[in-house]
Amino acid sequence: MTGESWLGRTFEVEVGPVAHGGHCVSRFEGRVVFVRHALPGELVLAEVTEDKGGSFCRADAVRVLRPVPQRVEPPCPLAAPGGCGGCDWQHAAPEFQRELKARVVEEQLRRLAGIERAVEVEALPGGPLGWRSRVRLVAGRDGRAGLRAHRSHRVVPLEDCPISVPGALEPVLSRRWRPGSELEVTRDAEGHTHVRELSMVRGKRRARQISGGVAVQHAAGRDWKLDAHGFWQVHPAAADTLAAVAGEWARAPHGGLAWDLYAGVGLFASVLAAQVGLQGEVVAVESGRRAVTDGEAALADLPQVRWLPGQVERVLPGLEGRPSVVVLDPPRAGAGRAVVEAVAGRGPERVVYVACDPAALARDLATFGAHGYRLTALRAFDAFPMTHHVECVALLEPAGNG
Repeated sequence: MTGESWLGRTFEVEVGPVAHGGHCVSRFEGRVVFVRHALPGELVLAEVTEDKGGSFCRADAVRVLRPVPQRVEPPCPLAAPGGCGGCDWQHAAPEFQRELKARVVEEQLRRLAGIERAVEVEALPGGPLGWRSRVRLVAGRDGRAGLRAHRSHRVVPLEDCPISVPGALEPVLSRRWRPGSELEVTRDAEGHTHVRELSMVRGKRRARQISGGVAVQHAAGRDWKLDAHGFWQVHPAAADTLAAVAGEWARAPHGGLAWDLYAGVGLFASVLAAQVGLQGEVVAVESGRRAVTDGEAALADLPQVRWLPGQVERVLPGLEGRPSVVVLDPPRAGAGRAVVEAVAGRGPERVVYVACDPAALARDLATFGAHGYRLTALRAFDAFPMTHHVECVALLEPAGNG
C-alpha cells in the first residue's frame, strides 16, 4: 500500500462472505473492501466510494461479471450504485436475503459471544414489498422529497417506494417542501396516513403536524392509540409476532413479578399482565414521556401494570423484588453492560431479549453469559425485507437450569 486514496478506483474482485451492514467482504492488494450491490461468490467490477485510509475501504459493484444464481433484478431502479441508500439486498432473491441475514446473525454470535448456533430467519406475512409503514424522508434543494444516498447527505428524489405501504407516500411526494425539511410518514392499521414536517426555522427546530397525529394499531389482541411518530414496529405483522413469541417464552407465573424494560407503549407489558393476573405485578420502564402517557391510557384496564418513567439504567437500581421474568427491547445500541449486569444480578428465571441489531445482541449475550445465563432459544424474523436489518428474540436462562 502506498497510502494514496483509492477513491474512484475500479478493479475486478471476487466477492467474499456477507458482513453485518448490507455489504460483502472482499480483498484486493492486501486491503479489505466492503462491497455493496454484490453477492457472495460473484466476480464484480468494484468502484471505491469511500476511502479514509487504513486497512479497508468501501465500494459499489458497478458491473457484475459473473453473477450467482440467487441474483435477481431489483424491483426499484434506485436500488443501485449511486441510488437510494434505503435498501441493501433488492438484487438478491427474498429467500437468499434471509439466508444472508442468518449468516450474519450466526457470525455475530460466534465472534462476539462465542456462541455456535444455526439460525433461520423467518419470513413475516405479506411478502418483501409494500410492508414499510413508517418512512422518514428529506426534502432536497428543489423541495422534492426523497431518501438519502448510502452514507451520504445527497437526497435522491422519489417517484415511489416499492417497499412502502402502497399509497402512503403519495401525500408527501406530490408536493414541494422547505429544502432540508425532514418528513415523517406513518400509515397506521386503519389505513390512515400521518405526516409530520421537521424543519429549522430561525435556528430553532420546529415540528409541524401536516395530517393525523394519533395512530391506531392492533396487536396482542388490543387496540392501541399512540403518537403516530413514536416507536412502533415498522412491519405490520411484527408487533403481533414478537408479542406472541415473548409471551410463549416469558411464562410469567400467576401472581408473580415481571419487568418490561424499554417498554415503549407497553406491548409486552400487556402480555405479561395477562400472565401474572390481578394478583401479580408488571413493572414497565420507559424513558419516552409520550410513550408512557400512551401506554398508561392503552393499559388503563390493567391495574397490575405499574409505569416508571425514566432511563432504564437509572431506574433499574431502585427497583425492588426479584422478578420471575424480564423482557427487554432496547434500542439499536443494545442494553449495555450496566443494564445486563443489573438484570442478571436479580436472578430472574427467564430473560426474553428482543433485538433489532445482531451485533448489540451478541455483545449483551456475552455479558449475560459471564454472569451465569445461557442462550436457550433464538428466533429471527425478516421484519425489514430488502434491507440488512433483522429482528431477533432470544431466551436466556440460568446456566444451571436443565
